[in-house]
Amino acid sequence: MVFKVRLWEILWVNGGRNLPTDNKELIEKRRTFAIISHPDAGKTTLTEKLLLYTGTIQLAGSVKGKKTDKHAVSDWMEIEKQRGISVTSSVMQFNYDGYCVNIIDTPGHQDFSEDTYRTLMAADSAVMVIDASKGVEAQTRKLFKVCLLRDIPIFTFINKMDREAKSPYELLEDIEEVLGIHTCPMNWPIGCGRDFKGVYEFASKEILAFTANNGQREVDTDKLTLDDPELDDRLGDTLAQTLRDDVELLEGAGDELDLEQVRHGKLTPVFFGSALTNFGVEPFLADFLKMTTPPLPRNTVDGEVDPFDDKFSAFVFKIQANMNKAHRDRIAFMRICSGRYEKSMEVYHVQGDKKMRLSQPQQLMAQDREVIEEAYAGDIIGVFDPGIFSIGDTVCSPSKKVRFEGIPTFAPEHFAQVRLKDTMKRKQFVKGITQIAQEGAIQIFQNLGGGMEEVIVGVVGVLQFEVLEYRLKNEYNVDIILEHMSYELIRWIDNEGIDPKKLNLTSDTKRIQDLKGKHLLLFTSEWNITWALEHNKDLLLTDFSKN
Repeated sequence: MVFKVRLWEILWVNGGRNLPTDNKELIEKRRTFAIISHPDAGKTTLTEKLLLYTGTIQLAGSVKGKKTDKHAVSDWMEIEKQRGISVTSSVMQFNYDGYCVNIIDTPGHQDFSEDTYRTLMAADSAVMVIDASKGVEAQTRKLFKVCLLRDIPIFTFINKMDREAKSPYELLEDIEEVLGIHTCPMNWPIGCGRDFKGVYEFASKEILAFTANNGQREVDTDKLTLDDPELDDRLGDTLAQTLRDDVELLEGAGDELDLEQVRHGKLTPVFFGSALTNFGVEPFLADFLKMTTPPLPRNTVDGEVDPFDDKFSAFVFKIQANMNKAHRDRIAFMRICSGRYEKSMEVYHVQGDKKMRLSQPQQLMAQDREVIEEAYAGDIIGVFDPGIFSIGDTVCSPSKKVRFEGIPTFAPEHFAQVRLKDTMKRKQFVKGITQIAQEGAIQIFQNLGGGMEEVIVGVVGVLQFEVLEYRLKNEYNVDIILEHMSYELIRWIDNEGIDPKKLNLTSDTKRIQDLKGKHLLLFTSEWNITWALEHNKDLLLTDFSKN
């Protein structure tokens, strides 16, 4: 059973120590971060164990769900439970040791990387999970580059030390050479696989020797020092001596922790552990919350917004339909960038150019939610969306209007013609495919002057076609015919007022439009793009569109 940890519960648990008393302190205690990784590195398992350790949930779900009907709390879609993968970002909030933590579990699968990119726009830092047996993998490299573009701190958790792994030196070298970022180990693993005995913490100069407990809540931990007479008996002569040699070497030659370098993505603190067994999860969480930043300023078209500004502002970074099947609702996820939100307060919707009140503001635990009275800069809230919000929209205080920079829509790489099997269900089809497109999961295009009976769907990865077909069937009761197309590239026409029908193009180039009426071209190769630019003077093409 999932439950929320409320402020009075934290007061009771923590004895009221170090709890904030005003808005500034409340905002300073916010931590909002995303977890990124290559598929199957253990990202969702780590998310689950953070929730488990903090008491937010009582029983960890089985991420794969093959032998039981349990599943990860953050994987709330039926297709996620069945496939054992994350296909959409989920948001969870919990309180721990006086901090209010907003954690975003992102899809690891490369076919859903655009959802991860939008999610990172809402985060102030990122936790990069790496499989200890594989090191840095392809999707990790892509997501790391996005983090660099955002100039946000990156913390590394090297996972699965309970299995056979590469040497920790090799893993650190891999991060530095492949990603081009310096590393600073915060702890050091003692063995791996069946011989994984715990970690040495450099700051405290203590050894945390773990005792397995089947991964439920925090593990039993004994603290030892390098000169403790029990060390050799506890670790074994070989592991104990190896640890002493490693510590001596690293304390003399390793990079020092420089938080200024960390906060600009130049240096990553590295933690070793095992999310599955809970080894090292609690020390990581405690150190991470101390080192990472409070809410960061956000860019607007006119400059930065300070999170400590009294005036409320937020932007929409995600929209999700049908999180509650009983109500067929649609939730807009907003990152609060400054000030304080109060229930029923009047806000200004910049893109809609009108004042409004946000309906049913909620804080979320994956698909579970709780209506809130207030929220602060750094928090992520969900509001009921009757269809007026789009990704990238700004809401703010009417007395201080701002407009945050838009979130780019990138060019999809795979295309398919999609049409109804049963034309009597046109209304459900249009509603379903439009809502899924508004979430950013797919992009919809039409033939010039065409209707919605037959559309072209563009996606970043082919697995998104499967998700589209599944969701239309299960959420909207619509069956579709999906025919893959040979086009590989798409470009937006950036010229104002140009007539695409008058362009001189190759015969296999297709003219289309998006739902906002913007004109685009579909190409089968880079050669066709070059041909179009050479034969149409002043034609401007871009591979992304600002929302």
